[in-house]
Amino acid sequence: MMRVLEFIVALVIVAVVGVVVGVIMPGSGHVERSLVVGKDMRQVYDVLANFRRFPDYTVQRKYDRNTQFTFSGKAYGPGAEVSWSSNDEKVGKGKLTLATATPEFDKVDSTAKSAQIVWNVDNDWRGQDKHFTLDLDRQGSRGQLTKITWSYDVAYGFNLIDRYSNLYIHGDPDAFIQFSLTDLQNVLASVQNIDYSKLVPYIEQAPQTPVLLVSTSIERKGGLEALNDATAKAEGEIQAAAKKLGVNVVGPRIIYTTNYGDQTYTFDVALPISATSLTINGQSHELAAAKAPDLNAPASSSSSADAASAGDSSSPGSTDRFGRLIVDSNVRGVLAFGGSALKGIWNGTAAGVPQTRDMLKAYAQTHGYKFDEVVNRPYDILVKPEVKQGDNVTSYAQFAVYLPITDAPEKTPEQEAGLQPPTLDDGTEQQAPAASGTAAAPASAASAAQ
Repeated sequence: MMRVLEFIVALVIVAVVGVVVGVIMPGSGHVERSLVVGKDMRQVYDVLANFRRFPDYTVQRKYDRNTQFTFSGKAYGPGAEVSWSSNDEKVGKGKLTLATATPEFDKVDSTAKSAQIVWNVDNDWRGQDKHFTLDLDRQGSRGQLTKITWSYDVAYGFNLIDRYSNLYIHGDPDAFIQFSLTDLQNVLASVQNIDYSKLVPYIEQAPQTPVLLVSTSIERKGGLEALNDATAKAEGEIQAAAKKLGVNVVGPRIIYTTNYGDQTYTFDVALPISATSLTINGQSHELAAAKAPDLNAPASSSSSADAASAGDSSSPGSTDRFGRLIVDSNVRGVLAFGGSALKGIWNGTAAGVPQTRDMLKAYAQTHGYKFDEVVNRPYDILVKPEVKQGDNVTSYAQFAVYLPITDAPEKTPEQEAGLQPPTLDDGTEQQAPAASGTAAAPASAASAAQ
């Protein structure tokens, strides 16, 4: 009997000690990890202010590569949500909700020194008011670095079992932060280092448009003069072909970028036309959208720039390996555009277009918009030509630069916020033209289309 009483007393003592220890244990938990990345703070902010890139860096995909993610709520900013589910107990089910993002995205420019983003956590970790806080601090002598401090906070209240779980906060929560932070660095490393904070891009639905085009290339060291000469020559060929076909050119010139290399720039010059059906050698041919070439098909050699690009020298009326109608040795007919595109405006010379194009790519990567430059090449349209009086520029050219995208929302955050860019007609001072070499013009003139 004494042994039973001793056992009961021991249990009571253990229980009392357990309660006392639980009471004096902290009612909240905190863990954090930091990392400095060589990225502009705006880029880091944008990746973390939406969840579209979250599956690319979360440690959950390492635990179970078949983890399913579902996006809901807003596409960007407070109200964005991501849910996950997995058969792996280490991943389980849960949801993150973007609670706050300060300052607002359009205030995160080169003058902003810090920013903070908070994600609310809803999963099976013990406790209440669970949330991740991501603090961003601009560092480096030129502000080119960003320190990311990722922390996890939880409240336990007076739940003693939850309080004891604080002993394990360096388990799953800490591992989630530490491993996800490392992979976040890898995701950011894939984004081109470029400041796009002055860019105000829009997402537009581009209609399919019949065009005639000519493929060409220039040495980049030739600068704007070489570009203008090649473009003028190609336009002349297209105008002649359109006249012969009996169709009208109905819009400004378009340039499709094939390869913007270190030494050579390869591109297509296109003009929109009034017909989707062309008659060649007495036969009517319907224009179709370009397609990815069959890599197994043999390619014949040709001296023309287009044949070098297309890999064939077939006769007029047939199609090349991209499915484009061959009008003559250089001119092709095709249905262009069709689908979502990220659009930005450049006011200046053509030397600023490549930089605007790079801004759009970086923006798409940080916001989780997918693009494939091989299948759907970026392009730019000369909206308004440059105006000169003698040798003096009185009005700069305006270029609409497009990056075809997929898996994107209907609007960018800039569109949602109703941000309006400067235009050539609003009286604001425009940027001076870039030098006639290969360098791009200053980024501050890049802005969104209306």
